[in-house]
Amino acid sequence: MQISGPGQVHGPHGLQGPHSLRGKSTPPANNTSQPATIDQLDISPEAARASEASEAGQVRADRVAEIRAQIADGTYETADKLDAALDRLLDEIG
Repeated sequence: MQISGPGQVHGPHGLQGPHSLRGKSTPPANNTSQPATIDQLDISPEAARASEASEAGQVRADRVAEIRAQIADGTYETADKLDAALDRLLDEIG
């Protein structure tokens, strides 16, 4: 579907085209001068430490399961925990 304004909605086009890119030129198919796009994944230091701890067996699976169950039940976040977190945040930011 092509929308060119509030009064110009065109019907759907077939999957095989014709499709047009208004004002844009299509690069040639055999253009080898363009560098290939490379995907990149950046892992934060915190995530790297968590992964290392998990691989080293330093994660208490029973505690993780208990907290997950509390979150699922809706009993994990209590007023006391939220107050303590807010106090720590206010202490940290001054």
